[in-house]
Amino acid sequence: MPDYVNDIPVLIAKTGKLRGQSWNLDKNELIIGRGSDSDIVITDRQVSRHHARIRRTPDGYVLYDLNSKNGTHLNGALVKVPTLLQDGDVIQVALALHLTYVGTESTVPLSMTDVLKNSEGRLRMVPQAHRVSIGEDEVEPPLSPPQYRLLELLYRNPDRVVSRDEVAEFVWPGTMGVGVSNQAIDALVRRVRGRLAEVDPDHAYLVTVRGHGFRLDNPP
Repeated sequence: MPDYVNDIPVLIAKTGKLRGQSWNLDKNELIIGRGSDSDIVITDRQVSRHHARIRRTPDGYVLYDLNSKNGTHLNGALVKVPTLLQDGDVIQVALALHLTYVGTESTVPLSMTDVLKNSEGRLRMVPQAHRVSIGEDEVEPPLSPPQYRLLELLYRNPDRVVSRDEVAEFVWPGTMGVGVSNQAIDALVRRVRGRLAEVDPDHAYLVTVRGHGFRLDNPP
């Protein structure tokens, strides 16, 4: 796959007929819909003629739902008002397509060989592209943003135990961990374990260290 230029965010199709295709956000506005005049054309009856819009603003790229019949979701939540996109966000167009928004500050090769440290392990991550693989198999559909942030935090710290406080602050940015319960953290850990087990049921990658926190067990 080609590299993507540093100051141009990218949309990557993760599901559906368009899976694997990508679009540079190099215009002021991009329309997603069923109509042939859309920038991203989705030939599915669930999709409105003009379903959603992504517009460049001084603050960044903003997602709008265009009063679509079957809705636009961002990270699982229905888009009711214009919403600023963040790196790794997942846009769902009706039930027809999932798009990952990749807003990067550097060139992003989307090869699974371009990974963070810890790349000698069986589990590998490409944070800029919001991708996780175990061996030769990619985790599909993509992890939700909280699930991904939890795994990324552990992946970036392969040689130590990560505390619950660190998890709360990293996974739920802006909260400073306030109001994030142990039950919420434990539930998130279980969900990530479950998603990874779908690909590799024979190994537990997330290890709970009682009284301390969590670590990643990433075998070679």
